[in-house]
Amino acid sequence: MTQGKFSTSPQERYLEDYVEGDIHELGPVAITEDEIVRFGKTFDPQLFHTDPEGAKNTVYGGLIASGWHTCGLFMRLFVQHYLPGRASLGSPGVDELRWLKPVRPGDELTLRITVHRVKPSRSKPDRGVLFSFCEMLNQQRDVVATMMAMNLIRYRDRG
Repeated sequence: MTQGKFSTSPQERYLEDYVEGDIHELGPVAITEDEIVRFGKTFDPQLFHTDPEGAKNTVYGGLIASGWHTCGLFMRLFVQHYLPGRASLGSPGVDELRWLKPVRPGDELTLRITVHRVKPSRSKPDRGVLFSFCEMLNQQRDVVATMMAMNLIRYRDRG
């Protein structure tokens, strides 16, 4: 697992540790046919997520992961290796979520994050908002999904 340019572990990280323009790559994480089918049957029961044989007759020509499954894999890497442990205060959401290419069994996904913007709060000086442009890449380095994540994060020694 690559930590990017951070000089601190996630548990020691605060808002001032995020530098606009820095790029961090995390992963890879592999995805299996069994995981795709299990997730699909539980959360997104469309034929191309749940039935390897039936999926061959769809526009995708085979089984693909749900976009929500891809988001779950993103979240695992994001929380384990990018977000600060103690300083994270949650998120108001994500913007511009896009699923660009199918994710298939056997793919290995890497999360590439660009620190887009660090915005101090005007009303609460102990925190700010971290805007992170996130791209999931497959093993061929094709971008399969993108989103702009927003996270509320504390500063180390303010407030």
